[in-house]
Amino acid sequence: MPDGLFAVDLDFRIKYFSPAAESITGVSAADAIGRHCREVLHSSLCDAGCPLKQAFDEGAAVLNRIAAIINAAGDQIPVSLSAGVVRDGGEVIGGVEVLRNISSIDEVRKAVSRQYRCEDILSVNSRMRRIFEMLPAVSESLSTVLIVGETGTGKEKLARAIHNLSLRADGPFVAVNCGALPDNLLESELFGYKKGAFTGAVGDKPGRFRIASGGTIFLDEIGDISPALQVRLLRVLQEKEFEPLGGVATEKADVRVVAATNRDLEKLVAEGRFRKDLYYRLNIIRIELPSLSERKEDVPLLADHFVEQFNREQGRNLRLGREAVRALMLRDYPGNIRELQNIVERAFVLCQGGEIRAADLAGVGDSGQAAVDAGSSIRDMESALILDTLRKNDWNKARTARELGIHKTTLYRKIRQLGIEDHRR
Repeated sequence: MPDGLFAVDLDFRIKYFSPAAESITGVSAADAIGRHCREVLHSSLCDAGCPLKQAFDEGAAVLNRIAAIINAAGDQIPVSLSAGVVRDGGEVIGGVEVLRNISSIDEVRKAVSRQYRCEDILSVNSRMRRIFEMLPAVSESLSTVLIVGETGTGKEKLARAIHNLSLRADGPFVAVNCGALPDNLLESELFGYKKGAFTGAVGDKPGRFRIASGGTIFLDEIGDISPALQVRLLRVLQEKEFEPLGGVATEKADVRVVAATNRDLEKLVAEGRFRKDLYYRLNIIRIELPSLSERKEDVPLLADHFVEQFNREQGRNLRLGREAVRALMLRDYPGNIRELQNIVERAFVLCQGGEIRAADLAGVGDSGQAAVDAGSSIRDMESALILDTLRKNDWNKARTARELGIHKTTLYRKIRQLGIEDHRR
């Protein structure tokens, strides 16, 4: 059979390992038999969501669970897992698991169903699935939500999903990047101002809290606001009211607050840079988004989604080739989903045929971008990506960091670590 199959006893020790399982994992049957299955597969479901454990617990088959395994070469491979129990006279004596390599996009589409989508968020990762399961209850409440995750992990998409599933879905969704504006401008942006509040205030202007009335306000990069603004925001959360700049009357804040940060707020509180009382007001419902490197099994699904999106926008009919999927699985993603989207978009533009190949992901073109083949190391691929983006942005590091979806200090560190030189000098 083309799919891999292995059998385990009740202690999860492998008793049989098929030739196809050897081919998929790169581990021989002689090396696999007798070992714990997690030592052989290194599956992303081993710690939580193990199909075999679920089959043992429920006594029923578990079908088409998507995961990533790590083969003998250290590469991550997307697979579909199905498991069932083995009985002897009605007594459960072990289990079997079937694994199918779904590196091809057609196989990904067959394995993935609607259960892996929540609003505009796609994931087969077990941690993301638990977030999907809790979203309806979170959305129905009026409590403040704090979303924590690295830059580019999809915090705003999750905030929009919470809004769209809530009783306030018919109201506005207003997003504010608290790290993009200086403190004085951010205060007027949030709370508005009255005519004459400052030089240039020639009329009243409503703030984002008033604009979001009846809906949801999303405060991104909440860890970057100043102590003075923290005090004002705390009052809004506690009293549900605020005063516009230059105003004398308070206004009601009829909004659901969803905040997000890529910073360690507990550390900022300990350092005295973030108010403890505000932190506890924000941290009522906490959702932690895993980085893309922690959910590598999502890479084929997300890459295919981006290709289909670009196909619709540009009237093309490209597809991802198997080797391109394998090359994408080999990459590290410091910029998370945003970085993956940028890589796929660039390959989409450069692709000359009907299928995106591994060579297209290297960014080979007339602009002198560095070439990286599918067998290159993650360090080589990361170096090429950063170098290409620096050249594209005329070595402007701020623009490069924004396009890669990473902080500027992270970019400087990567440039030093990878030994990237500016050859314009």
